[in-house]
Amino acid sequence: MLDRSARGKLLLEGSEAAEFLQGQLTNDVEALEVGEGCYAALLDRKGHMQADMRVLRPSEDEIWIDTEAEVLAATLRHLEMYKIGREVEIDDVTAARAILSLIGPRSADLAGTPPLPEHACEQASVGGVESLAVGASSGIDLIAAAEDAEQLRTTLSDAGAPAVSAEAAEILRIEAGRPRFGAEMDSDTMPAEAGIVEATVNFEKGCYIGQETVARLHYRGKPNRHLRGLRLSAPVTSGAALNLGEKQVGRLGGSCVSPLHGPIGLAILRREAGPGAELAVGEDGVTARVVDLPFG
Repeated sequence: MLDRSARGKLLLEGSEAAEFLQGQLTNDVEALEVGEGCYAALLDRKGHMQADMRVLRPSEDEIWIDTEAEVLAATLRHLEMYKIGREVEIDDVTAARAILSLIGPRSADLAGTPPLPEHACEQASVGGVESLAVGASSGIDLIAAAEDAEQLRTTLSDAGAPAVSAEAAEILRIEAGRPRFGAEMDSDTMPAEAGIVEATVNFEKGCYIGQETVARLHYRGKPNRHLRGLRLSAPVTSGAALNLGEKQVGRLGGSCVSPLHGPIGLAILRREAGPGAELAVGEDGVTARVVDLPFG
């Protein structure tokens, strides 16, 4: 059990909420039926990411968004600016909702739900706490009222889901090669560079901010940078410069010491730093071998 309640959370209501988001985000929000969800990105006009987020449709009248805490303010500011004239209300529910993630094969059993496809959602009662159960890549997320979070934590712990740290969950993320905004991705990253186009972009939907650049790169070009795995010669702090010869080709994103693979990390690197390349990491003599993802 991992507490992810610090994530930024928005609730959109109104007859035009889905149509409004359709013109802002990269994925097909209007196509979502009740109980469905998707992964999407918010871009600037040049196709650079401003945030990535999970979008859920728990009911006909509501759309849920959760995103990294550090981009919540910018995301909310953007949506509030562009919603003028639309029948949509946006409520920041970050403090009012908790998110507890169940990680592992018993997640659905403890949540009292069938196994859910990623981003699918349904109402669940867990130890008397009414929650929204959401399929995640590693298990089930439970979204509940913040005042019920302690009861929910106790119920799940007593049922056999001990609390784990964010650092432990970060090892699983890095091993799986999943980029995270604020670690590998930032406001200079394009979805193709992070390898998330297939998950976040729908090429058949209508226009959205940044669409032209994303489509042009997808159909006619190749990104100059790619998300890669790094096998490190020693543990090193995230953010260190990565050099191929005399040229800097990126910066280290998330890094950890994996029980399976030893010191590893993720980074978005220039094209010339392909799998097999040996990089210098920082200035302390640490090296990194570039590998394909996920780590095998």
